[in-house]
Amino acid sequence: MDKKEKIREMLEEALPLVDFDSDFLFSELDSLGITTILMMLSSEYGIELESTDATPKNFKTLDNIVKMVEAKLAEKE
Repeated sequence: MDKKEKIREMLEEALPLVDFDSDFLFSELDSLGITTILMMLSSEYGIELESTDATPKNFKTLDNIVKMVEAKLAEKE
């Protein structure tokens, strides 16, 4: 399973009412949803995601969320 599939599975389980195929995912999320995503990804990948990472650009699509995680992982190395 690739990273995008894994992230999708985790997030769909935590936030079943959110359409992760949306072209503007950020608009579907409330503050609790965003916080949930940041906390889950931080925990799963051992990276530091903060409220400053919760930008419309980073949360525009599932692909953007994956790119944000990959960028944080690259910084960590």
